[in-house]
Amino acid sequence: MTQEMIEAGPASGQVLSVFDFDGTLTRRDSFVPFLLFAFGKRKFAARVIRMLPACVRYLGKGMSRDELKAVLVATFLTGVEEAWVTRKAAEFRRAFWVRLMRPAGVQSVAAEVASGALVTICSASPRIVLMPFAQELGISLIGTELEVVEGKLTGALSGSNCRCEAKVLRLEAVYGPLAQYKLRAWGDTRGDQELLAAAQEPHWRHFHPRWQRGRMKIEKIGARVQPARASTNSVTGASSGAQQHDDQQGA
Repeated sequence: MTQEMIEAGPASGQVLSVFDFDGTLTRRDSFVPFLLFAFGKRKFAARVIRMLPACVRYLGKGMSRDELKAVLVATFLTGVEEAWVTRKAAEFRRAFWVRLMRPAGVQSVAAEVASGALVTICSASPRIVLMPFAQELGISLIGTELEVVEGKLTGALSGSNCRCEAKVLRLEAVYGPLAQYKLRAWGDTRGDQELLAAAQEPHWRHFHPRWQRGRMKIEKIGARVQPARASTNSVTGASSGAQQHDDQQGA
């Protein structure tokens, strides 16, 4: 079997179409705008001020992106009712759909659904925040899970931040070995690299204006990401390994 045949995927395989959310289907990040929408300007500003030491550490490369996200979630969502976040997420989708979503991305999702493909979002943003968007698109959703105890968010992640290797591992946990599919993937940042590398049809910044696309700096990988490589930080739940500080790009 040639390398070309391997990269083409199984001849009669089911198509699995995977879309990153922030920056791919949307024009910008969604989680921080959601927090601003949900908490209002005054409460949002007060919490951001509390995060300044962590932001300084991050900018000085003393903290990874995953660690900064853990601080963000803890600062804003510790002790918050899950039902309140769910309600605010639905309101956010209604208020921001038009200004946030890329029309070409929405059309592409609809085309994949119409083709009979399995279609899912795979995002580092919290699943609870993106669920109304996935429901509106009529597709499945894999996202970063937030820990909930007795109806309240604890401020911790449940498992790892869904980016880089974790995207591939989460997909395989839901859909099984990706080698059985014709995998199409859409992404726009470093956090999508492993997902795009695993796909037979990778699409880099496909819905961006041409001048924003640049080149996809991703090498095809001969083997799928192995579960044994995805060790997690016991404090943040973040995947460790090759990310280091190159993970300061992308969600």
